[in-house]
Amino acid sequence: MAEDAHRIKLPPARTDGSQSLESTLNQRRSVRSFADAPVTLPQLAQLLWAGQGLTDRRGYRTAPSAGATYPLELLAAVGDVDGFEPGIYRYLAAGHYLEKITKGDPRPELQRAALSQSAVAGAPVVFVISAVYERTLGRYGERGIRYVHMEAGHAAQNICLQAVALGLGSVVIGAFRDRQIQQVLSLDEDEHPLYLIPVGR
Repeated sequence: MAEDAHRIKLPPARTDGSQSLESTLNQRRSVRSFADAPVTLPQLAQLLWAGQGLTDRRGYRTAPSAGATYPLELLAAVGDVDGFEPGIYRYLAAGHYLEKITKGDPRPELQRAALSQSAVAGAPVVFVISAVYERTLGRYGERGIRYVHMEAGHAAQNICLQAVALGLGSVVIGAFRDRQIQQVLSLDEDEHPLYLIPVGR
């Protein structure tokens, strides 16, 4: 794991696995209670890649995007990842990096913003999908709102299916106070949270 200031190079993502897609789909369930066990760094890296990783030198990603406008951002609220400092990190698909935003365990604050849902504080890591709508609206106008939401669904399902393939559980959460989540994550005004995805054993 190489570190350059606040930028952390992640282990490479795998592009093959031992579990079939059909088996993964069959096993996917919402999991709201997690064991007191960390996620490993390779697992974290694989989940981030599943959500927004690059799959082509032209910049294409694991989730389709209308006009390749890529309005989504993927963040990891890390509480318990082996050998990794708790904090909030932004995934940088180009180069497969994480960029540190803040230090300290963000899960208690996230839980309060998510209407006190226990899964948020109980999971070792919470993935956050946010969107900068203007990236897509600039090309497609108001219709782009629909495209952004479709894309967020694609990315979230990728993360949930990858979790199953790694022997982990996940749940998608949409009930939260948007403004409070923006503050916890230090998001700009034009970046809007859409999903919280707690993941763990």
